[in-house]
Amino acid sequence: MPIKTKRSLGQNFLIDRNILEQIVETVDFENKEVLEIGPGSGNLTTYILRKNPKKLHVIEKDDDLVFLLREKFNGEINIINDDVLKVSESNISVEKLTVFGNLPYNISTEILSKWIVNLGKNFWFENLVLMFQKEVADRIIAQCNTSKYGRLSILSNWKLNIKKIIDIKPESFSPRPKIDSSLLLFTPKLDFFELENPKNLEMITRIFFSQRRKMLKKPFNQIFKNSKKISEKFDINLNLRPQNLEPNMYFNLVKEYESLRG
Repeated sequence: MPIKTKRSLGQNFLIDRNILEQIVETVDFENKEVLEIGPGSGNLTTYILRKNPKKLHVIEKDDDLVFLLREKFNGEINIINDDVLKVSESNISVEKLTVFGNLPYNISTEILSKWIVNLGKNFWFENLVLMFQKEVADRIIAQCNTSKYGRLSILSNWKLNIKKIIDIKPESFSPRPKIDSSLLLFTPKLDFFELENPKNLEMITRIFFSQRRKMLKKPFNQIFKNSKKISEKFDINLNLRPQNLEPNMYFNLVKEYESLRG
């Protein structure tokens, strides 16, 4: 049965065997439980199964592809026919999962943000091996004082260590996207800055980076009643711009905001 991709679901199927092999070699998951996001036609699924996972769960929203996966893998995989944004990942298994995903480009940042914001102290995963548009991946791994550094960099680096594995060209996919992709490996940080509510980190970084070219004075005044006192406490020059503050400083500011509200 020919597979018709759906642009509305951001479908681009990975077909390059060398890249598929590289992806499954990124981490060791033999005899461990695995979750694949958006398996599509099952190309990566096949390679994952060859590595003998204890169990393979897949989340696929497209009913036509679910039918195809059932035919192709005949009970070898646990198929969750749902929208990944609506699934509670911690309910999939009592074991920590190794996660693979060629994430739909149109919701990749939403998926990652959802996972990070909902993370408690106990991580439901051991590793995340995820593919993004290269431009999005560059924002995730961007360092302070660079033009791509922003909300996504700060949020991603809060509880996760991130390593870039490879860049992937459009010809590795069908249909070919118009842009390059990047594969990133995320692993939980053993020690991270504790915040009362992760949504405050989202909110505060949104205020700062919605005016990234403006000086820090304006967002500071928006967030804190006594912005001068707070900036002096943390030795922050309000003439700097949002991209000049390290992630840890944003975590400190969120903590301060929470303590003042509490």
